[in-house]
Amino acid sequence: MRLQSGFSAMVRGLNLEVGESQTRAWSDSIRVLKRECRSLMVARPDVSEWGLIFEYELPRERGRRPDVVLLTGPAAHVIEFKGRRHAEQSDVDQAGAYARDLREYHAASHDLDVRAVLALDDAPLSVQTVDNVTVLGGRELASYLESIPASGNLERESIKQWVRADYEPLPALVAAARRIFEHEPLPRIKRAHSAGIPEALEALQRTARRAQERGERHLSLVTGVPGAGKTLVGLQFVYLTRFSSDDGERPAVFLSGNGPLVSVLQHALKNQIFVRDVHGFLVRYGGSSKRVPSEHIWVYDEAQRAWDGARALSKRGHALSEHEDFINLGMRVPDWAMLVGLIGEGQEIHLGEEGGLRLWRDAVAASGGDWTIHCPAHIASVFEGTRVVIEDELELTLTLRSHVAGDLHAWVRSLLDGRLAVAASIAESIRQAEFNLYVTRDIAEAKRYVSNRYAGDEEKRFGLLGSSKAKNLPLYGIDTSFQATRRFRPGPWYNDPASSPSSCCRLGEVATEFFVPGARARFPDRRLGYGSRLGRSRVVHQDRPLESARRPSTSRQ
Repeated sequence: MRLQSGFSAMVRGLNLEVGESQTRAWSDSIRVLKRECRSLMVARPDVSEWGLIFEYELPRERGRRPDVVLLTGPAAHVIEFKGRRHAEQSDVDQAGAYARDLREYHAASHDLDVRAVLALDDAPLSVQTVDNVTVLGGRELASYLESIPASGNLERESIKQWVRADYEPLPALVAAARRIFEHEPLPRIKRAHSAGIPEALEALQRTARRAQERGERHLSLVTGVPGAGKTLVGLQFVYLTRFSSDDGERPAVFLSGNGPLVSVLQHALKNQIFVRDVHGFLVRYGGSSKRVPSEHIWVYDEAQRAWDGARALSKRGHALSEHEDFINLGMRVPDWAMLVGLIGEGQEIHLGEEGGLRLWRDAVAASGGDWTIHCPAHIASVFEGTRVVIEDELELTLTLRSHVAGDLHAWVRSLLDGRLAVAASIAESIRQAEFNLYVTRDIAEAKRYVSNRYAGDEEKRFGLLGSSKAKNLPLYGIDTSFQATRRFRPGPWYNDPASSPSSCCRLGEVATEFFVPGARARFPDRRLGYGSRLGRSRVVHQDRPLESARRPSTSRQ
């Protein structure tokens, strides 16, 4: 076999502080491989053409490294070694996730049969398949490899090309925002392109150029299903407007009524200029205020939830709806203005938000100004009587959130509604999509799972979520009291590294629905919070003990 990195070179190349336990783990895995490959070479001389890659670090993943990737031609075998007798479910899921992500994001693996193998050094002699992962004892590895069909010669150059190939996962929202404003390019993956994100950005930029060049006022409405990337489009548009303009005269700001999202993004970006709270913005510039903001472009996230006049009166002391406030403000800004409304579809709304799109139409019609509305065809009829330009590029049709588990939100809804048979059916389809989903009665087991599962993965975030209305959580050591909520700081909780006392990964502080973007909006009357859109994390969440959604089939120590 061709070894693409030796042991000492591997350590130097990773630029890691290597501890004794890591060194021992590497030595053990290499010992097993040498032993098993000796017998394999006798039985299968053709395996000398295979490629064996140690500690391939997944680009952009900050620390995720499968122990071994074995290239055999039409297939890639991800081999993860663990020094124990029995498989932990977290071990199985880790190996499976490596294979899944290589299959999804690694350009040279898209057309390969990518398989996951979990090799247990001290396990009894047995081979079993658990959740599409082959679990075997270390002494069974040669037999497994011997069973791989012959594939012909594998060229040395093709192994090098595999190592150098692009690996481009779509980052989580906060990581994406940080990368955007640090002037780093976002990954380009097929799913993001299929969702129409580049086309939506180009349509918005085209409208912004026209508005400035012709001195016009435009309202662009971007629609999409939950998780389709609307917020990401808005953030990237603000960035492109601020930093890519030739003359610097198209400053923009991202506005949201989602307090937790604003706090977390401001903390991540170390800046309060690009992302601002819509309430504070309109308190300063809306109503009877004579102030005029410096920005000509405002991106309003979740604009379908803008307050009507009655709600604004109770909160701000004037009866102008947010729709009227923004349109009037656009009339006062000199020369030109552009408002971008990011419209989430199929989401519940709160008191004072019932008017939805109709109030944007009424505000434009009542302004007397020369506004042009840009929107996809499926909502154009709402704006009858105004100047409408249909741009279907502004409709995002494919969810990016939890991309291997598009039914996750339906599972949560079914579970909370008590439709357990439906939830069980959806859970099975999610399992088939290689997304790990568990419900447990044991909070200690849940903590142990996520701590083991994401050990060393700097980008991953996991934490405790709980309902502020639940009275039984103290029985599990979970404090969602008023005092705990007052002390909670969402920015560090979501963003700090696992070593920080404030990090969600310490599994100490609990985020309630007040600090989980989207939880209150989707389930305002429910008692159970659930996973945030802020990260590609697996979140421990428990309000009351629940039966397992899926009983793992591996044995435990």
